[in-house]
Amino acid sequence: MPFIPNTDDDRRKMLNAIGVKKFEELISDIPKELLFDGVLNLPAALSEMELMSELNRRSKQNIGCDENIVFVGGGAYDHYIPAAVDHIVSRSEFYTAYTPYQPEVSQGTLQVIYEFQSMIAELSRMDVANASIYDGGSALAEAVLMAVSETRRKKILISKTVNPFYRDVVATYLRGQNVDIIPIDEKDGVTDIDRLEAALDNQTAGVVVQHPNFFGCLEQVHELEELIHRHGALYLSSNDPLSLAILEPPGDYGVDIFTGEGQCFGNALNLGGPFLGLMATRDKFIRRMPGRIAGITEDLNGNRGFVLTFQTREQHIRRDKATSNICTNQALNALAGTVYLALMGRKGLEKIALTCLEKSHYLAEKISELNGFELKFKKPFFKEFAIKTPVDPDLIIHKLLSHRINAGINVRKYDYQLDHVLLVAVTEKRSREQMDLFVHYLKEATQV
Repeated sequence: MPFIPNTDDDRRKMLNAIGVKKFEELISDIPKELLFDGVLNLPAALSEMELMSELNRRSKQNIGCDENIVFVGGGAYDHYIPAAVDHIVSRSEFYTAYTPYQPEVSQGTLQVIYEFQSMIAELSRMDVANASIYDGGSALAEAVLMAVSETRRKKILISKTVNPFYRDVVATYLRGQNVDIIPIDEKDGVTDIDRLEAALDNQTAGVVVQHPNFFGCLEQVHELEELIHRHGALYLSSNDPLSLAILEPPGDYGVDIFTGEGQCFGNALNLGGPFLGLMATRDKFIRRMPGRIAGITEDLNGNRGFVLTFQTREQHIRRDKATSNICTNQALNALAGTVYLALMGRKGLEKIALTCLEKSHYLAEKISELNGFELKFKKPFFKEFAIKTPVDPDLIIHKLLSHRINAGINVRKYDYQLDHVLLVAVTEKRSREQMDLFVHYLKEATQV
């Protein structure tokens, strides 16, 4: 907001209308030990012209994805966004759209939500999808809560090949829920099926698997399904939705609740968000789903209309009957995803996924030819892969950043006890020239 018109006199009038003398009374319930009582070391006040000049100067210090060559993934990816996506999302009828609670004045919003749900259900080959959730991590956590509620069991098994950030979100959601979270170790880059089988019992509510997983490897999804369902547990997946254009969809290998991160569909990286979480499930679990589900109907005159069919949050129904306190569906982000999917179509999405697949394998092969470098896991992968490096990955990351190349992620910072492993992601935006340049500087960075 570039201009705030409230004067000191305006603020005094507002406080008087509220019935308090000063602003501090409004935050009196906050414990004093949590309040900052020091002196802010702020610079002298600037005029509007001076302030705008300073902000413009500082903004030029930012280096965005357009200036850098990005090989970083781990859940957020530098995909191309067609110009039409931002153009449509920026139309005022969308970014100022009326809340969908009152269908008579929000048909456009409800139609977009309905179309979004239909696309996600078709892509995942599941029966029903909701209107999106905050992001991929919270979608997975909500799926875990669904499994616990549905089975009335208190044990969740989660593969350590699941994105560590997602696992942290699940742990946060379940804190205080009296649910045991049991991590299942990885073996050669995928879920250790023997360890999973040993941990499964009749108290297991669900098993969480990511496919492709955090290392980019493809899991043994059919073997996992047979094992999970044999013990009466629910099969929960977190998938890269773009991969579903060329990989078998979760609905075809027995997943009970599908989740994913929709950022790859027309949403920019935006320093980490906001993104949108995807969720779809079987018909029999529909009343356990959090958030909203839009439906299609007819009015008394036979005209097509859209309504919110399910609103299972606590603001709409009794708290003890609510499935979740999720209170938004990231509608603008979901709109971007809907526009992107409509623009790409089935064939376009497949072409993008195949391009990511081919380019990532090209780069992995080129890096593996360098002395001291090799693929960490000899497993099939989609667009992301782990490379064993001859030196500390942080050194590589630092050196390549000077050439405006974001080299990847040092896996050691997570809970894998894997040293000298760099996680590299390749999207359709990476050209052969950029990938060859990456290989050149990798070689240079490891030479003494």
